[in-house]
Order: sequence, then structure tokens, then C-alpha cells
Amino acid sequence: MRSADQRLHGIDALKGIACALIVWHHLAFYGPMSDVVHTVVPGLTGWLYDYGRMAVQVFLVVGGFLAASSLAPEGWAAFTQPGRLMLRRYRRLVPPYLVALAVCVLVAALVRPWFAHPSVPAAPTLLQVVAHVLLLQDVLGQEALSAGVWYVAIDFQLFVSSVLVFAGARALRQRWPQVPAHLGVGLILLLGAASLFFFNRHAGLDVTALYFLGSYTLGMLAFWASRAASQAQREQWLLAIVLLGVAALLLDFRGRIALALLVALGLVWLQTSAVARQWREPLWLLKLGQISYSVFLIHFPVNLLVNAVVGFFWPTQLMANALGLLAAFLLSLLAGAVLYRSVESRQLPVRGAAKVRPLSP
Repeated sequence: MRSADQRLHGIDALKGIACALIVWHHLAFYGPMSDVVHTVVPGLTGWLYDYGRMAVQVFLVVGGFLAASSLAPEGWAAFTQPGRLMLRRYRRLVPPYLVALAVCVLVAALVRPWFAHPSVPAAPTLLQVVAHVLLLQDVLGQEALSAGVWYVAIDFQLFVSSVLVFAGARALRQRWPQVPAHLGVGLILLLGAASLFFFNRHAGLDVTALYFLGSYTLGMLAFWASRAASQAQREQWLLAIVLLGVAALLLDFRGRIALALLVALGLVWLQTSAVARQWREPLWLLKLGQISYSVFLIHFPVNLLVNAVVGFFWPTQLMANALGLLAAFLLSLLAGAVLYRSVESRQLPVRGAAKVRPLSP
């Protein structure tokens, strides 16, 4: 995905902004430092607590955008071995994820004897460990070993679902040539609509991809809109995005879906507008976007350790806790950079390796 990432304008910048918001959301949500600071800036910490998590919609929409770019850039499957592709995705996601989980388990064991706080995870059971390795912890009802790991499982489910849809559509096309070439796109639209109109309205389904597939679909549509061969075709894709998003909001207004709709439209604008393409993203923001997955994985144990230290030595001092929040944020970025260089970057495709090319339908 990285080589595609670098060619798509604004992707890393969006991921960098969303990553920073997620880290600050968890800083506001977990640990005693935010409780102390909340007494002085309740509006800021309250906003981060309530709305910072909505930044995950950026990752969902961007994930769909990138999935379409690699799986079906022309609207039909650009791959021949779906099983191998899903295994490659698992191997791409899991090594840094497991390293971050191991760090979290060790940090929790270190602070548990002297930091009694609900944010400290309990010692893991064997079933918990196996469930996390298989990315099934929420489906099996196992307590998460770290904050945010649910997203890794959902990302994998969304990717696998997309692969299966396009592989199935191609198999039907090969069996019955009269089947429309863009059957996969039609199926994605139906599943996305079902998610937005039904599944996403039931919180109990948030352990499955069905709950999040609507936002992912908006991202896929955004890619196809940005790569349309003509202005008329682009307008048709944009109309599909708007109709799908607005209809879902009229049925049941959800701030997260409104944000997903705006991000999808923003991605089309970033890829097609001459004005947008003149903008040069700051290098630091691009770097943050590049390491955002590793930061997302490792920031919770960092935050846990800083909270434990500050809470033990300076439990009520405002300045110490405010500086602790800032230190936890900066150390999370540093730890993410280390995890990226030492583990995640080793899972990325080698520069110059053969790229997946679109196949005929």
C-alpha cells in the first residue's frame, strides 16, 4: 500500500491529523492526568473525550479508498489469488500489532502493583492471547489487551470482505459472460447501503465489519470518482456518494457518518482539483501519516506508563499533569517511529517490486 500511498495526494496528511486526534482522545479518555487537567480546561478535554474518536472515520474512508486503488482500480478484480492477498494483508498488519501488544502487556505488568487504575489491563489469559493473534478478540468477547486494537481486526475484516466480493464477482463473470463487468461495484454499493441504513444503526454490531462497511464504501466510491475517465462519469460517482451519505443521514443522523461523507468528498477534491494539488503537505505531517499505524498501535502503553509515573509522584499537581500529557503525546510519536522503522517498514513491499495491474473483467 505504501507506494500507492505516496502517489495519492493528501492521504498521508489526513492520516497524520487523524492519528494525532486519536492519541489525544485516548489521553483524555484514559488515566488520571486528564482528570487533573480537566478541572482547568473542561471544554477541551471534554471535546477530545466525546469527539476525538470520530477521527477513526478518516482511517475507514482512507482505507476504502486505498483498497479500491489496489483491489479494483477499474471496478473489477485486479488480482488472481484472493487467498494469497488476504494472507499478505494479515502479515502486513500483524507483526507490529503483536509487538505493540507485547509492550502493552509488559508495561501493564510493570505498573499494576503500584498503579491501581481501571485503565490498566489485567494479566492476559491464553484465550485472550489466541483471540488477539487471530484478530477475533471482540467477536469472541475477550477483553482488549490495548486500546484501539479493535480497529486492526475491523480493518482486516473490511479488506477480506472487499477481496471476497470482487473475487466472487469475477468468478460469476467467468461462469456467465453476460454478468455485468462492474458487478463487484454494484455489490459493494449494496453492502455499503445495508451498512449505512441498518447495521451501523445498531451498536451491538460494532464488533464486525458490517457496522463500518458504509464508511469504507464511501472511500471506495471516492477513489473511483477521482479516477473517472470523464467529468460526466465523475459527477455520477459523486452523485452516488452524496445520495448514499445524505440518505443515511436523513434516515438517522450520525455525526460519524457525516464526517465520513465529508472525508470522501474531500478525497475526491484532493485528487482532482488543481488548487488542491498545488498544496504541499508539511513534511512533518507526511512523516506522521507514514508512521500513523505504528503510532496508533504503540501509543496506549506509552500513555499508560506516563500516567502511572505522573500519577504516582505528582497525583494532583496541575503543571506536572499537563506536561505529562504533552510528554505522553511526544513519546507516543517517538515510539511509533521506532516501531515503524524496526518492524512495520520491514513488512512493506520492496521498492521496485512488481505492482498489481488491472485485469480484464
